[in-house]
Amino acid sequence: MRVGSLLFDRTEVTIAQFARFADATGTVTRAEREGGGFEYAGGWQRRPGWTWRTPDGAAPASAQLPAVHLTHAEAEAYCRWAGGRLPTAAEWISAAYTEQRAAPPAPFARGTTYPYPTGLSTQGANTSGTDPWPRAAPAGATAAGVNGLYDMGANVWEWVSDAQGGDRRTMGGSWWYGAEQMRAEVNAWKAADFYAVYIGFRCVAQAD
Repeated sequence: MRVGSLLFDRTEVTIAQFARFADATGTVTRAEREGGGFEYAGGWQRRPGWTWRTPDGAAPASAQLPAVHLTHAEAEAYCRWAGGRLPTAAEWISAAYTEQRAAPPAPFARGTTYPYPTGLSTQGANTSGTDPWPRAAPAGATAAGVNGLYDMGANVWEWVSDAQGGDRRTMGGSWWYGAEQMRAEVNAWKAADFYAVYIGFRCVAQAD
């Protein structure tokens, strides 16, 4: 989806998309090598067998679920392979909250900056509140938001390129959190080599 001078992935990178990358490059992720990814339950706990292939420890219901249990470097590597890169936080925020389409569908209005990536309200997002998804939702299952993008708010956190020592910024919140984590002012960082069931990503590329 074009947003200004950038092409944003319309959805978070999916299991099916990451599988093509892994098959083409022979990538074996840290979660696969190290015995499984992490979930928070009174502290971070490793879940044996939880990887991007089996995010909750079993065959996923859909290959259109977001690819998770990936480090920042693994997300970067996918984006390079796909011809793009991770967005900066500023690029991500601009696309997530400020409508830039020439003729957006109602209720969105060109030039308006919204409090949430879903617009004026959080309806249609996959949070810890009342919605159809107890955990992650497949790509395109939630409501399309600002600039026609899906899941810029909630579903899974998204890695961006901003660095702070050994940490990297994550954006948008996830299904585990309430809707307040979807706001632009949330400033969340995680260790670059961390991987968990709540963290995915999307890529950007230059439009021209």
